[in-house]
Amino acid sequence: MLVHAPPIALAALEQAPEDHRTPLLFPSSRGAYLDLRNFHTRVWKPAQLESGIEPLRRVYDLRHTFATFALRAGISTFDLSSYMGASLTMIDRHYGHLARDGREHAIRLLDAFSASEPANVHRAEAAWTSQRPAASHSDNGSGP
Repeated sequence: MLVHAPPIALAALEQAPEDHRTPLLFPSSRGAYLDLRNFHTRVWKPAQLESGIEPLRRVYDLRHTFATFALRAGISTFDLSSYMGASLTMIDRHYGHLARDGREHAIRLLDAFSASEPANVHRAEAAWTSQRPAASHSDNGSGP
């Protein structure tokens, strides 16, 4: 599986010791999948206490943090729903207020696009049909 990671995460992974007993990136001490309950008690909670994080967070809260940061960075709710494996409705319901692709943002983009010097917009090809005359094929499109 291909996962995008920021440079700080890649640097941390480079420093992590390799465990050749398992293909897992973060295996348990026995080389198997982590048991989230044990991980929470033995690692997650103590790490937060040591770091002074209050109130304590759940591992699942990282998902919310990712969604929040992604939307604030300008990732569309459509793309985010695909990345997170969640419905567009769920993303909109929980995080829509953070989305830069909301109604007001769309209005600003449209206004900027119609201005003489559009700011931060991507122009799309306006020609929906080919300029070449259409050729008729007797093979029903199965050949060149």
